[in-house]
Amino acid sequence: MIRVPSPAKLNLFLHITGRRENGYHELQSIFQLIDLYDWLEFEPLKEEHIQIDGLNNVDLEQNLIYKATQMLKPFAQHLTGLRIKIEKNIPMGAGLGGGSSNAATTLIVVNQLWQCGLSIEQLAELGVKLGADVPIFVHGQNAWAEGIGEQLTFIDLDQKQYIVLKPDCFISTQLLFSQKTLTRNSKTSKFCAYQIKPSDFGNNFEPLARSLYTEVDEAMQYLDQFGVAKLTGTGACVFTEVTAKMYVDEILEHSPCKAYLVNSLNESPLRHFKVQ
Repeated sequence: MIRVPSPAKLNLFLHITGRRENGYHELQSIFQLIDLYDWLEFEPLKEEHIQIDGLNNVDLEQNLIYKATQMLKPFAQHLTGLRIKIEKNIPMGAGLGGGSSNAATTLIVVNQLWQCGLSIEQLAELGVKLGADVPIFVHGQNAWAEGIGEQLTFIDLDQKQYIVLKPDCFISTQLLFSQKTLTRNSKTSKFCAYQIKPSDFGNNFEPLARSLYTEVDEAMQYLDQFGVAKLTGTGACVFTEVTAKMYVDEILEHSPCKAYLVNSLNESPLRHFKVQ
């Protein structure tokens, strides 16, 4: 049996810069990997079926882990059944990329278990069909993202700690995208501009999330007392960078909702994964 971590991410900013004819939105963002992990266990089975334990509230056919296995089947040189068990620590519907990370982890591990022989670049190309965030977890490196999130330029980021709050609500990404007041024409920028003045870079979804979900607004007001609160992805999680002046334990203890203290990662623990 193989047990591997599946990391979360933060969007340090998120701008929508345009819209394609097919309805997809062009964006710019920075993906920062963090040490909040789901854990996946992979156990080969003699019977040729896929069993997933730990996500009973998600239909098998809609499960990104299952979908990832089905995408690899045509390439398998050593096809087996699999029992995949997930220990879920990354909250769902939170903007932390948990589902995308689980899909990427499955692609990386099963590619080797089934001797598919696909490169990281090929796995990333498959992954984007499962979700725009999947390639960042396949590559396992922090990145400046463009396109729909799949065009990645890998970057070095300073080591930091973040306080992350998970408001007690589930945000509908579709609802946020449908709002007429959503800013869809932010000016394109460069990573060097972000490095000079990161405070100029926000999240286009933040005003909508705050107005539509009182829990998000409450969490952001709480964190704004101690630093600059930001929304990650399309929410619901909000975060702030830890500074030396903060009484972190007190902030976590008095949080109005579930709170995490996380560290930034330079790369995913899966980046150099090899089946033993």
